[in-house]
Order: sequence, then structure tokens, then C-alpha cells
Amino acid sequence: MVFNVMDFGAKGDSLTLDTEAIQKAIDAAAAVGKQAQVLVPAGQKYLIGTLVLKSDIDFHLEGDAQLLVSTRQEDYSGEAAIVAYGANKLTISGTGSINGRALEFMDHYEAENEWWIPKSWRPKLFILTDCTQLIVREITIEKAPSWSLHMLGCENVLVENINIHNNLDVPNCDGIDPDHCRNVEIRHCHIVCGDDAIVVKATRQEIDYGLSANIWVHDCVLETQDSGVKIGTETTQNIFNVLFERCEIKTSCRGLTIQLRDEGNVENITFRDITFSSSYHSDPWWGRGEAISFTAIPRLPESKIGQIRNVRVENVTGVAENSIRVNGTKESRIHNVQFENVHVTFNRWTEYRGNLLDNRPTKAYPDIEMRTNPGFYVRFADQVKISNSSVSWGENRPDYFTHALEAHDVTNLVLDGIKGEAAHPGRFKAIVVN
Repeated sequence: MVFNVMDFGAKGDSLTLDTEAIQKAIDAAAAVGKQAQVLVPAGQKYLIGTLVLKSDIDFHLEGDAQLLVSTRQEDYSGEAAIVAYGANKLTISGTGSINGRALEFMDHYEAENEWWIPKSWRPKLFILTDCTQLIVREITIEKAPSWSLHMLGCENVLVENINIHNNLDVPNCDGIDPDHCRNVEIRHCHIVCGDDAIVVKATRQEIDYGLSANIWVHDCVLETQDSGVKIGTETTQNIFNVLFERCEIKTSCRGLTIQLRDEGNVENITFRDITFSSSYHSDPWWGRGEAISFTAIPRLPESKIGQIRNVRVENVTGVAENSIRVNGTKESRIHNVQFENVHVTFNRWTEYRGNLLDNRPTKAYPDIEMRTNPGFYVRFADQVKISNSSVSWGENRPDYFTHALEAHDVTNLVLDGIKGEAAHPGRFKAIVVN
């Protein structure tokens, strides 16, 4: 059955608040179930506050239909434009879009830091909570003022062929955030956003939504001013069995990232068949152009912290302005990281300050650490193996570009076919292990 929102009083004129009419259509379809379709017809723009999606329906944005979010906080019942709670067999489909009107939620542009400063309130676009057998396909998300697609405590999820086109200079406008989710596949998505493109999390919640596990991200094209594919920083419960593969990261400030800052463990993670470009951006953006960054650093001096274990990086090629970094701490050593067929060229092409590593977020250690930049930098780690891999240097090699590999406080370091000289062979050795 089809429930056309126009039959329930929606105007689609971009001026009349259509929340109540569309919600009536959703509720009517949910009463029938059996994947009854809520049809949002093409050719119209529908002004909305918070919509609550329900079980066993297909919420379908036809053609060029657009949901235009309200800029008035009183039109929202929570912190997002579209929400679901405990929905089973929910489908969100169609080639239409949701427009988050990001800049209308910004207070001003901070030119010296090259980003927008948000107003006191701004909505996420989707928060889908405790849903099972969830499908999100083909829709377009644009101009999100905060997180775009947040899935919290969901199981058996497919996200495919969606497009996200956010402002690159708006903070916190993540692309896709599976958070405490299990059995998730994200495929064939194209994401442009200021913050992390695809990031697996376990945020701190009052309700126990369980672990994050069995997540497969593949065949996506990503452009961001933060991390391309990432785990963390919120790691309050275990995250394991995550595979990122066959992705193209066109722009980022970190290509491949694991940021462990909390008490959960991160283990059995694979990155493979990925290309990337990673560069510096203005200081407020986390990440300083690291090619690959796996860090285990306490969030606070008193914080409990888990461990990163069993990570594989295979068939990865990229260009970057900063190191491949495997960096535990005395509180949390990193165990069993393997690089196979990883080839990175290091160069400087932006004018932002360098000669540093970015530890943020942490108050237990300096947030910015002044340090030279080797190709591989390994510290406080055990069982690190680098095979059939290479470090190359571009034409612009600042003085702080140093060794092909530098390692400190590392046990069982195995180098099985690593190629590359120092950035400045007359001054530095290719490989230094202390």
C-alpha cells in the first residue's frame, strides 16, 4: 500500500510546516506494516521538524523530493530531524534529499581558522536508535549542520548508494556514524563532509546499546577535512571485526584512523585496497595530515583505557604530509599491527605549520606534540610487522622529514621488505630503532 503525504495534508511549498501531515502518513503506514510505502512525491520541498519513523515501512523520497529542515528549535521534539526508536524492518529509500541548511545554523565564519562557528543549537539530520533490519538506500543528504546519519545501537543494517554533500568548512558534520552497531554493511556511498566521513564509534550512553562489531565498509568515495575512514575517538565499549576495503579517499586530514581514548578495546580491524590523500588543514581541525594514524592515548589523566590489537593494513597507497603513526602509550601499548604492500609518498604542499604530531583529544598528554616526521613512526607497540612496503619522498622535503622508519619502545618489530631512504640521506639514517 502507498500512503501519499499529500493526501494527509502536506503542502510541499517549502513554507508550510509539513511535519504533522507527514507524521500522519507515517503512522497510517505503520498501522498496516508489510513495508507499506510512505510516498513523499517529487517536485516539492517539504518543511519539517522532527519526524518519527516506524517499523515495517518504506519511507520513500521520490525523484527530486526534498525535505527542508526547519531552522526553529521549537519545531523539533529532540535533537534530530528524522528519528526512529526500536523500529524493525524500516527502509528509507528514493532519490530525493534532505537539506540541513547548515549555514543557517552557523553564527559566523572564523576566517583565521577557516571554519564556521555554530550557533548554540543545531540538529543532527538522522538519529536511528535500536533499529533492526534497517535499510538506507539512494537518498541524498546535503548541508548537514551536525552529524548526517547517526545509527545508535542498530543491528543488521544496510546503507548503500547514498550521497552526502556537506560543507567542508562546517565542523562536526560527520557522514555516516555506526555507533554501538552490529552487522552493518556500508557500500557504494559518495560522501563529502567537513568532519569524519565514515566513523565507527561506541559513544558514552546512559543506556547499554552493546558492542560495535561486524562492520563492513566498501567501495565508497570519500572527501573530508577530517578522517576518511575511522574508529573512535569514542571507544567506551569494545569495537571489533571491522573491515574497510576498496575505498578512495580523495581528501582528508588523516587517511586511515584508529583513535582509542576510552576503556573499550579495538581489535580485529582490517584496512585493504584503499587509496588516499591526506593533508594539513587549519589548526582547529583534528589531524595534521597523517597518512595512517593508530593511537591509544588516555582521554584524561584518570581515564581507564583499553587496547588496540590485531590490525592489518593491506594494499594501501597514498600521498600524505605527515607520518604513518602507530603510537601507544605507557598506559596502553598497541599489539600486533601488520602492514603489507603499503606504499606512501610524503610531501608538503600546504603552508600550515608542521614538525608536529596531533594527540587530540587528550588532557593526559600534550594535545600537539612537536616532533619530526619520519615515514613510519612506531612507539609503545609490540609485534609490528612491515612487509613489501615503501616510503617515498616528494620534491618538497622540509628539514623535519627524517627517517623512512623510526621506532621507540617497540618489541618484536619485523621488517620484511621495506624500501625507502631517509628524506635527507646525508643527515639521517633510513631506519632508526631505539
